[in-house]
Amino acid sequence: MANRYKVTLTKAERAQLTELTRSGKSTAAKFIHARALLLCDAGEWGEPWKVADAAEALGITARTVEHLKQRFVEEGLEAALARKPPRKPREATFDGEFDAHLTALACSQAPAGYQRWTVRLLADKLVELKIVDTISTMSVQRSLKKTNCVLT
Repeated sequence: MANRYKVTLTKAERAQLTELTRSGKSTAAKFIHARALLLCDAGEWGEPWKVADAAEALGITARTVEHLKQRFVEEGLEAALARKPPRKPREATFDGEFDAHLTALACSQAPAGYQRWTVRLLADKLVELKIVDTISTMSVQRSLKKTNCVLT
């Protein structure tokens, strides 16, 4: 991969990144990104590594290092270290009406041959009753947890 972006850290930025990697008070991703920037520093205080070598040493892909370098050059140090916010907020897939249907179903009598409802049975029944087109068992579980409903 061609070296398109050149990371040149100032002495203050280098000190900040070094402190970040030594303090142990950051997330793993932030630590790895700080290390990658330090390894790729082509300024007077650093000897730059090749992107592939830095990526291999840190256990990430070369593309991740390139994107990190691009964010640093175009947006600055803080943008390179912080996670990008999601492009659009996630929509709530199910509303209160769905929760009401699910709770009513979970509180009803279990199907014949079963002592109680399971998350899988509830998911299958919701699809069968055409309340939803498809649903995962984890979505059912999260909804039940949100409404403090216990299947016992």
